[in-house]
Amino acid sequence: MRNPDVKIVGVVGDPISHSLSPRLHSYWLKKYNILGDYVPFHIAKNELPGFINSLKGDNITGINLTVPHKESAMKLVDEVDASAKKIGAVNTIYFDNKNRIIGSNTDGHGFLKNLRNSTKSWRADNCPTVIIGAGGAARAAIVSLLDVGVPEIKLINRTQERAVCLLQEIDDNRIRVIPWGGREDALSGVKLLVNATTLGMVSQPALELCLDKLPKDATVYDIIYNPIETELIKQARERGNKTVDGLGMLLHQAAVGFKAWFGVDPEVDDGIRNHLLEVLR
Repeated sequence: MRNPDVKIVGVVGDPISHSLSPRLHSYWLKKYNILGDYVPFHIAKNELPGFINSLKGDNITGINLTVPHKESAMKLVDEVDASAKKIGAVNTIYFDNKNRIIGSNTDGHGFLKNLRNSTKSWRADNCPTVIIGAGGAARAAIVSLLDVGVPEIKLINRTQERAVCLLQEIDDNRIRVIPWGGREDALSGVKLLVNATTLGMVSQPALELCLDKLPKDATVYDIIYNPIETELIKQARERGNKTVDGLGMLLHQAAVGFKAWFGVDPEVDDGIRNHLLEVLR
């Protein structure tokens, strides 16, 4: 059974070597003098059910889930909390006081907190938005933006069927699916553009998107943090748009999980950001 004196947490994904989460949480563990460890677990999709099932017998306090496990984990935990139900994906697992495995989602919180901290004048009610992507991160972004009152979301994905399925699941008339071929025309008149795909990430193809029709007062938000400046962010910055990188989202979503596992609300400050930037630059 789990030893409460040594708290072990990890991140589960396939691939997993790129994850900054071990470096992030290790920093906080050291800063707050907590006896514990945060480790990566390379788990393939077919191995996930057995891994989740084994958690109660291991010395593991909780885990994070990343690609490709966020949606499939919904069916593998004892209970899904309200945040994960709304988003339709699990990125954080912890144990309750009855030793049940609870699936949660902190991505929406991290997405919105990063946006608000980076753009102090941002207003949801005046922010027609384009979101590119239809996976777990896109779900989190869409749900969090709708919850705070964004009036319109144009949803675009390379595989249009996935976007249509996501629209049907969320079922909100403020969402409209745009074909991939219309992605550049869709930028006209929007105030926020979000890349919620892996396009532009290290070792992944670039996101092919011309920003000529994007208003100069729009904010461009790329959830990717490796590289810290994607081609999308670079292109937006050079034409004068406000930009938001994905590192803040990673930090703010991680802080919620850290508090659930270790009982400490960690500070998201320049110290932890610079600690991660050391390996990103």
